[in-house]
Amino acid sequence: MLRDKVRGIGKVHFLLTGENGEIKLEQWCKNLVVNTGLYHIADQLASTPAQTRMTHMAVGSGSTAVSASNTTLVAELSRVAFTAQTASSGVVTYTATFSAGAGTGTLYEAGILNAASAGEMLSRLTYGVITKASGDTLAVTWTLTFTDDGV
Repeated sequence: MLRDKVRGIGKVHFLLTGENGEIKLEQWCKNLVVNTGLYHIADQLASTPAQTRMTHMAVGSGSTAVSASNTTLVAELSRVAFTAQTASSGVVTYTATFSAGAGTGTLYEAGILNAASAGEMLSRLTYGVITKASGDTLAVTWTLTFTDDGV
């Protein structure tokens, strides 16, 4: 009997630098592809997708645990367009930069969405606190790897 199960594994890299370029924090985290994200992936396989592709990354101050039913961040503080988006051999990589003044505050959550406001959420994660001062820059690289769980 053949079984085919595809799963998405997400790893997110955060790099916080100060005004003078010094590294203040670097951390790796795992994410969850939420239900709306799974629906979005299926939609993108259609010959004429109904939904817009993913275009933005958001950060927020909500620390509520991640759930598959999440459709937004709990307390979004800032959303920026991707600076790059690539796909190759089952790996999709999104990068975004929250420059000085963007996403300032105590950050606990991040998400991938397909609009500058509202939109569909692909993925969400919560993490150990990142305190971003007004002059800091936060670079985020979000990698989703889609693998076959075996036959």
